[in-house]
Amino acid sequence: MQTPGSQSSLHRANLERVVRAVRTAGALTQADIARTTGLSAATVSNIVRELKDGGHVEVRSTTSAGGRRARSVSLAADAGIVVGIDFGHSHLRVAVGNLSHQVLAEEAEPFDVDASAAEGFDRAEKLVARLLGTAGVDRAKILGMGLGVPGPIDVATGILGSTAILPGWRGTNPREELAARTGVPVHVDNDANLGALGELVWGSGRGCDDLAYIKVASGVGAGLVMDGRIYRGPGGTAGEIGHITLDESGPVCRCGNRGCLETFTAARHVLPLLHASHGPDLTMRRVVQLAREGDPGCRRVVADIGRHIGSGVAHLCNLLNPSRVVLGGDLAEAGEVALTPIRDSVSRYSIPSAARNLTLVPGALGGRAEVLGALALALSEVGDAALVDR
Repeated sequence: MQTPGSQSSLHRANLERVVRAVRTAGALTQADIARTTGLSAATVSNIVRELKDGGHVEVRSTTSAGGRRARSVSLAADAGIVVGIDFGHSHLRVAVGNLSHQVLAEEAEPFDVDASAAEGFDRAEKLVARLLGTAGVDRAKILGMGLGVPGPIDVATGILGSTAILPGWRGTNPREELAARTGVPVHVDNDANLGALGELVWGSGRGCDDLAYIKVASGVGAGLVMDGRIYRGPGGTAGEIGHITLDESGPVCRCGNRGCLETFTAARHVLPLLHASHGPDLTMRRVVQLAREGDPGCRRVVADIGRHIGSGVAHLCNLLNPSRVVLGGDLAEAGEVALTPIRDSVSRYSIPSAARNLTLVPGALGGRAEVLGALALALSEVGDAALVDR
């Protein structure tokens, strides 16, 4: 039995600090571990040796940014795995990864938006089983799952709130239902938050402690990162910029108000503008492609969306002053056709100092951002004590 404040308890705490630092980053040099944890180089060296001897970490020779030889520390490949699941408007995407931030297998398939939660989980379980076979991983190695859904999650209860995208899921508790099916811990968040987390860990948000991830798809949402952590708010609805009012006399929004940002930018409102000239089967992905190819109508629509999104980003800049905004969803593929009007609106409507310090970039992960964010969520919740004891 360890006595609080004893040498053994201090050593145990230091072990867990090192494991936590390595798990969060995926891989670190011993010098980076020392800087991250505040432990001395000698202490880190001894702990890494102990963890390596116990089979908890792997150590490889590498080259540091300064060109010097260094030792890269990562968690052992067989220490366990995590699973990420992302339900979208028309897709189901699953990824399997290890604790060294390596994606072992990933696959997406079409998903019927009108399917019930039970049908969705049935499909997800089958896809997870298939990917585990592809990766050659034992199901018993799963330490946790991250789950993304396109709707607000009540932080206290885990219940999915109103969502126009998955109507058959309203009022369900995805965390409890999936955990009961799989027997492993499940952590749930909305798709915008997970997109922010995915870009923060693997994409355009790397190295940034405060950013906003803007996702424009069937709806419009933002994932907010403050001091390196996702900010959800007490009710889990932080980042709902789609319901900023742009025009009090505008179209009625699904939330009941008029002229919300979403009514000028979401696919279901925008696509009908082009049906007469481009046909009824148009998708946002196709609109973006045509805009990049120079189609005048599609370029105009994408530019208008960009200007409206820029108004929402300006509100975020004035309130939160992020240093980086990452544009995700299909709109990010439009490049400067969308980014330039966003910048113009930000410059016009935000406080000059906030606009001056802002960098606007397209997401690096595309449609993978949310499922990789689900992996990152599961990784962040793995208990360090359990890893040390495995």
